[in-house]
Amino acid sequence: MASKNSKIILIETSTSLCSAAICEDGVVTAYRESAGGREHASLTAVFVQQVLEERALHVRDCSAVCVSAGPGSYTGLRVGSSTAKGLCFGAGIPLISVSTPDILVWKAIGEGLVPEGCTAIVPMIDARRMEVYTAIYSPLGTRLTEVGPQVIDQDSFASLRGGNVLYIGDGAAKCEGILEGTFVQCCPDARSMAPLATKKFEAGEFENTAYFEPFYLKDFVATVSRKKLW
Repeated sequence: MASKNSKIILIETSTSLCSAAICEDGVVTAYRESAGGREHASLTAVFVQQVLEERALHVRDCSAVCVSAGPGSYTGLRVGSSTAKGLCFGAGIPLISVSTPDILVWKAIGEGLVPEGCTAIVPMIDARRMEVYTAIYSPLGTRLTEVGPQVIDQDSFASLRGGNVLYIGDGAAKCEGILEGTFVQCCPDARSMAPLATKKFEAGEFENTAYFEPFYLKDFVATVSRKKLW
């Protein structure tokens, strides 16, 4: 049962979808999203302001801020983390983080996307080429393996063969035809963070706001243009 009078700001920016929501007593009461590419820096704070205004709230009225911790887009995660930390510092409220693969799994469960007879849920966050960030979960949402990068080929997830596996995420569609199972191409979103954020809030599982960093998995690589400027 959700804590009475809990109000949590939810921020999800780990993939191409940028979204924000307000969760009150475990229920999402306001939501904004945009799937436009490279809009996270300009829209994240705007979406937070809009959902707060919709509920006639100020940041200081909220109990905590919850941000998607990754893995995912380096830039997206930086924007989400910076926005969340700024809100927490400004209002003196705690920071919560939740794993992005966990969000995808709870999106599947919460939206009824888990097929009947499902034997495992495998979230897939798109990386480069045939690589995804992934882990294996039970049909009830329990994580069974560590989150990490994996290059997908016909030998991937051999232990799951013969079962009814749900592959979900923005890296799912590119694996169809290589793996067998049910494929749902989608992005994690702030609405699906609500049960995870509420559970962590009730347990008092807060981050050290000053030192929190998203789970990038891969180091950011800055490329140098080969074009001669002079």
